Amino acid sequence: MGANAAVLSLKNNMLNGSLPYSLASLQTLRVLCLSSNFLSGEVPDLRNLTNLQVLDLEDNYFGPHFPSMPSKLVTLVLRKNKFRLGIQTALGSCYQLQKLDISLNGFVGPFLSSWLSLPSIKYLDIAENKLTGLLFKNMTCNSELAFVNLSSNLLSGDLPTCLKRDSKSRVVLYSGNCLVNEDQKQHPSYLCHNEALAVRIPPPSEEKHRRTYGKHVVASSAVGGIVGAIAVVGLAFMAAKKFYSEQTTKTPQTRLISDTVSAVNTAKLLSDAKYISDTMKLGASLPAYRTFALEELQEATHNFDDSTLLGEGSHGQIYRGKLPDGTFVAIRGLKMRKRQSPQVYTHLLEQISKLRHSHLVSALGHCLECHPDDSGVSRVFLIFEFVPNGTLRGCISEGPPGRKLTWLQRIIAAIGVAKGIQFLHTGIVPGVKSNNLRIKNVLLDHDLHVKISSYNLPLLAESRGTMGTTVSSPAPKGSIQPRASHECKNDVYDIGVILLEIILGRPIMFQNEVGVLKDLLQVSLTTDDTGRRSIVDPAVHKECSDESLKTMMEICVRCLSKEPTDRPSVDDILWNLQFAAQVQDSVREDYLSHQGSPVSSSQQV
Repeated sequence: MGANAAVLSLKNNMLNGSLPYSLASLQTLRVLCLSSNFLSGEVPDLRNLTNLQVLDLEDNYFGPHFPSMPSKLVTLVLRKNKFRLGIQTALGSCYQLQKLDISLNGFVGPFLSSWLSLPSIKYLDIAENKLTGLLFKNMTCNSELAFVNLSSNLLSGDLPTCLKRDSKSRVVLYSGNCLVNEDQKQHPSYLCHNEALAVRIPPPSEEKHRRTYGKHVVASSAVGGIVGAIAVVGLAFMAAKKFYSEQTTKTPQTRLISDTVSAVNTAKLLSDAKYISDTMKLGASLPAYRTFALEELQEATHNFDDSTLLGEGSHGQIYRGKLPDGTFVAIRGLKMRKRQSPQVYTHLLEQISKLRHSHLVSALGHCLECHPDDSGVSRVFLIFEFVPNGTLRGCISEGPPGRKLTWLQRIIAAIGVAKGIQFLHTGIVPGVKSNNLRIKNVLLDHDLHVKISSYNLPLLAESRGTMGTTVSSPAPKGSIQPRASHECKNDVYDIGVILLEIILGRPIMFQNEVGVLKDLLQVSLTTDDTGRRSIVDPAVHKECSDESLKTMMEICVRCLSKEPTDRPSVDDILWNLQFAAQVQDSVREDYLSHQGSPVSSSQQV
């Protein structure tokens, strides 16, 4: 991993073992997401990661000590681990912390009322721990606090009055404690008192007595220990065998909140999850890549009937097909200029089989059509998943107004595009660069999930009779750069053009428009909020926050720099887009309440 990396996301894998202490040296890291793995042991001291804003360790086996963290965290998720000791009081100094989730652990000790009034806190979940403490009605809360879950702890006293207000805009869960006179189910007060004693830290005198007693039992335990060790070894072997068999079948599940929470708040939590990068999330829901028989494709397309033709371009024809199980697919036929044996294409097809990602229209398989005379390959068919719901352009700069994406949905779509390009660059070796990215080739599925449909497949250069790559951005005269780096920056430029269309809401058809519109954005960044909004798509200019808009404009201008070396990395783009989404979501509910609409950011348009 590069020393200047900003995002490290390895969620939903089968990683095990402990974290290396060298992790603490990645001082440029802004997002660290390791959720849903089998990682264990103590978390390294992360206090030196002063730029870290998102730390997500959910659903692992970390513990037992609470990790040492930097003070600028915005999101901290330790949910569903093996933490079971006290919580650092330094948590109260995290003034930028918006989301804190330490639920489903075994934390003991006092619940600090200051957590409710942290300057930026919006989401607090401490459910299913053993936290003690006496709550009072006059405790203070942050007015922006939208979700609080205190359930299944050892809390007593009265629920703070500030948690009872604005019930329509705030979810508060507190069942399974010992609070008085509340409508959510509580335990008797003695239960919290007794359990609190059971988990308390013993005083020094008790600890000394315990050690003295331990000396007496060591000698008498030695003989029994030898005999018992034989049985323990056998049991350990059986337990290990069971554990590793469960590892292979474990499906990581991320429980968001209690089943009693409404669907609206569940949608909010799902949108919160978008802030955390999932760079390496593959298309796990796709069927396994396989080889198709030509007869299967003929049957799926009625022998490549014209009625199934979706389009024709420089790379061949694309047909819509229907497999016997009812699955629709897109079939791209590539005519090979040179007839070569099937073995020549083995390496290229192996690369294509690895291009499976949630933000790519991924290949499901291939078929080789061989010439009957010399058995040389005359056509290669690539079978892709079929995405029928139009293009990103159709939901931004074309189509009816009622179908246009909201500002937050546009940012999330841009995040998807950047993640798809990031995977093409780094998800396989060698990476796929200079993808000639166009907004009309970015498709949307039923859930408005973006998928890049056209990228620089290894076979495309072969079908053109050249192994060169496409170049979509203007290269400065006389520039000499490493080829791979320059090709990556071409894709960054293309992302900038897409961002330009997302912001302005008008189709960009010609290259000479880009420079003019980029200058317009650059000038607007020096004006006030009103001046910036005046050039934004009228469909969204009222709903976008100024901070979110400025972030989008700034990263767009940087992407469109004439000098490739001045353009940001894809990781840098991702971080800025995720930040823009985060600050926008903080004002989304206010905007929707003013409009009188309960629509969530995940709703289709």
